[in-house]
Amino acid sequence: MDSLTRSLHSFLVRVGLNPTSLSPQMEHYLEHLLYLLPPEEEEAVTHYYGLFGAQRLSLQEIAKELESSQEDAMERIDQCVRKLAVTPEWQMLNQILKKK
Repeated sequence: MDSLTRSLHSFLVRVGLNPTSLSPQMEHYLEHLLYLLPPEEEEAVTHYYGLFGAQRLSLQEIAKELESSQEDAMERIDQCVRKLAVTPEWQMLNQILKKK
């Protein structure tokens, strides 16, 4: 995992574990970042990390929803995070986070 992807992954894990740590404005930015994904992938990422109060689902449950194997579901989630990590939207959000 490259550093851009790792920074987004770490951020998503932190937000999933402690959703109240995110200001309403940052939550809004995160929602817009995830809107860059197709709805099915947005939902998978949201449930994998437990974002926005969504119940965290196991990889097995997510794979079932995606009608794929657990390995393919994990690869797809990883690809989504990588896709988002290189966007200008994440770069902006990441710069805001670094200033705090």
